[in-house]
Amino acid sequence: MKIGILTQPLHNNYGGLLQAYALQHYLKQQGHIAITIDFKKIYKPKLWGIKGITINFIKKYILRQNIPSILPLNEKKISQHTAKFISRNIERTQEITNPNQLKILSQYKFDAYIVGSDQVWRPAYSPGISAFFLDFLGNDTTTKRIAYAASFGINNCDEFSTEELTKYSLLAKKFHAIGVREDSAVNLCKNHFEVEAIQVLDPTLLLNKNDYINLIADDLPQPFTCDMLVYVLDKSMEKNKVINVVSQKLKLEPYDFLENNIDNIYASVAKWLKSFSSTSFVVTDSFHGVVFSIIFNKPFIAIGNKDRGLARFTSLLKLFGLENRLITSLDEFDSDILNIPIDYTKVNEILNKEQKKSMNFLQKALNDK
Repeated sequence: MKIGILTQPLHNNYGGLLQAYALQHYLKQQGHIAITIDFKKIYKPKLWGIKGITINFIKKYILRQNIPSILPLNEKKISQHTAKFISRNIERTQEITNPNQLKILSQYKFDAYIVGSDQVWRPAYSPGISAFFLDFLGNDTTTKRIAYAASFGINNCDEFSTEELTKYSLLAKKFHAIGVREDSAVNLCKNHFEVEAIQVLDPTLLLNKNDYINLIADDLPQPFTCDMLVYVLDKSMEKNKVINVVSQKLKLEPYDFLENNIDNIYASVAKWLKSFSSTSFVVTDSFHGVVFSIIFNKPFIAIGNKDRGLARFTSLLKLFGLENRLITSLDEFDSDILNIPIDYTKVNEILNKEQKKSMNFLQKALNDK
């Protein structure tokens, strides 16, 4: 079967790149032709002056946001490693920069479209969200419409207008099967879109640890290890205090992955993976940071990231019985948790069971008439 995958734009987001890679790789393993639709937004260059630099200075040094530089950066230069990963590992359609151009996909003659993963059904994260409900297929009733691990990111639909809920409810009813990533999304689909959905795994969890080790071996010839991995997307003084407590109590040297980017160039995906596979402990506020801690069976502390979507964390950790690894503030952090090992025998048993469920969902969705 020839399948078009529609997900968030491929950029410098490690988790976003790896979920896109994982779904395509898995589908190809099953004998399908899978191509990711290169749907992206073209950003207009900012007018850089004193005002722009001042704003970025405040964001970086006062608000402690993860901004590589207060000055404009060469996008091609800082993305050279992630662009290489995309080029080598993700087969794509021609570039599409406007939802109106999606109609040209008819030339690919896809038998099915799979929407997902990541927060494709969150308006704040998806300016062209109608595309993720496959509105460009119009009245086409022969092409299969499937959602796999589609995510709202949050546990409500408050970001949708009443008109949007009505519109997308009609489009959702045209889907042949809907799999969502968070448990709360099952109810959102039922209550707001009047469709049935089941919870499935993030695509990265369809692959096993060895699949990612092979990616590392293919692209990271130099040895690399880190004592305690810090992968924090949104810096704050409170998060720094958590990192310091963990470091001191475990007597581990923290390695801040993003702070160690050379010349503000994003490190390779292979190095990102290697940092998880080689570390002794992980502190992260990233959803996929938690996912890859689990994949590589690493002890971790997850700092809930409300703005980026807390439901993603709570749903994932609840699934694996790891809710005690999540904190949302320094006041919640009991350092005694650092002395409690994660039972990865039990976690891996749950993962194997959920993998079978998710794989069966995809197989049934693609094969049913």
